[in-house]
Formats: sequence, structure tokens, C-alpha cells
Amino acid sequence: MRSKFVATIGAAVMTLAGAGMARAATVPPAIAAAVSVPTRSAKFVARDKYRHPAEELAFFGVKPSSTVVEIWPGPGYWTQILAPLLHDQGTYYVAMGSADGSKLEQEWLPSVKFRAMLAKDPEIYDRVKFSTLTVKHPDPAPPDSADFVLTFRNLHNWMQAGDTAQMLAGIHKALKPGGIFGVEDHRGNTTAPQDPKAENGYVRQAYAIRLIEKAGFKFVGSSEIDANPKDTANWPEGVWTLPPSFALGAKDHAKYAAIGEADNFVLKFRKVGH
Repeated sequence: MRSKFVATIGAAVMTLAGAGMARAATVPPAIAAAVSVPTRSAKFVARDKYRHPAEELAFFGVKPSSTVVEIWPGPGYWTQILAPLLHDQGTYYVAMGSADGSKLEQEWLPSVKFRAMLAKDPEIYDRVKFSTLTVKHPDPAPPDSADFVLTFRNLHNWMQAGDTAQMLAGIHKALKPGGIFGVEDHRGNTTAPQDPKAENGYVRQAYAIRLIEKAGFKFVGSSEIDANPKDTANWPEGVWTLPPSFALGAKDHAKYAAIGEADNFVLKFRKVGH
């Protein structure tokens, strides 16, 4: 007897097939199906036009049989995609913050809403593995075990906290030799010098590459799937001026809504060494 999970994925694949598989040339069917599961939150689905999750996972090369670690998943945008994708054949770790860590690390503990999301659909989330990545707990997965470690819009947080080196060391240790480290973050304007603390939430792409390569990774390539030329990276409240945060509230809301979410780089690295 098929599980509810298998039936859900199957229905999503059939829906995409009926639509002509418009993205089949670039996105594997399993990824497209995971992005299309009906259990995804409507508010997350609405952000797909900015975040392009199927194309991004395809760029990184994630497969249903992969072992994937997601660093600091926040409210679960990617969890709602990666959990169904990896459920049957793969392994999925969500590496959280810790109660004995810094203020920032405590903010990345699993929220009540996140745990409620997992509990609501156990047929999809019953195999999610919890782990930790903080300065005091630098092992998000067993050493040399992960095919992929993915982090979405977290590099600027580590720069602000001053613990980027420790975070990258933990990620490097968890990856298999040759494993892939996928990084998405807000792209800084090249006409301005990089703030080492990234207080405005933006990181220059070249700066990010140098920083990560210092930690024992080889830059493989980049994708422009999340590019937004409307974003000048120069806003009153930094990147949080833009959606979905709208840090200025009602002030100029329509203006910032028209700009959309930030211009983001998507970078792919390979672990070298052990």
C-alpha cells in the first residue's frame, strides 16, 4: 500500500507532466515534484518567483538519494521542499542554533511554528533529522557524511557575529571529500567597499568567494537565477527594507514591493582536502 507521501509526490509529477514539463530541460522531475507538493505554505509558494527553488536545487545538483544538511532553516521555506524530495531515498538534516550559544544562535533554534509544521504532516517530515551548527557545536552532521551542505541567506549573519571561520570549518568537516557547499545571500554593490560585519545584510560576491575559498572550498560556479537588477543594495534599513521584511512598514511600501526581494547570488563550491 502506498503511503500518503508517495501518493502526494506522484500526483505532483502527474500534474507537471500534464502541464508539458515546461521546466524539464533544466529541472529534474523529482525536484519539480517536491516544489509542487500541496503541503507547502501558500506564503512560501508566493515567494518562488523571487527564490526559484527548483532551479536552485538543480544548479547545486541535489538528488533524491543525497544526504543534505540545511543550515539554520528558519521558518521552513526550504524544509517544505527538501523534506519531501529526500524522504524516501535520502537523508535530510536541519542544523539549528543552540540555547547555550550567542543571541544570534539562540534566534535560530527551531520555533514553535516550525515544530508544528513538522507535526502537521508526519508522512513528509517524519525523517527530518535535527542537528546543530554553532561555535560551541560545530558538527552539523557526522564527519565526511554529507553530499551537500546548503545555506540560504546566512553568510551575512555569520559575518555580523564574527564567527564565519568557525561555521565554515564545521561545514567543511561535515561534507564528504568532493561534497558540495551551496550558498545563497544578498549581493552587495561593487561600487561600495565590503563591510566585514555586513551590517546592511549585503555581501559582495567576490568577497564571499574569497572568504569561503580560504576555508578549504573550491569555487565551482555561480548562477544568476536569483538576480534582481532593481536592487541597488543601498536602502535605509539595509536589505530588510525590501520584502518580505518591509522594515519601514507602510512607508513607501508600494515602492519596495515593486522592487521585490533582494538581488541574491547563488554560489557553488566543492570541498577539497579532508
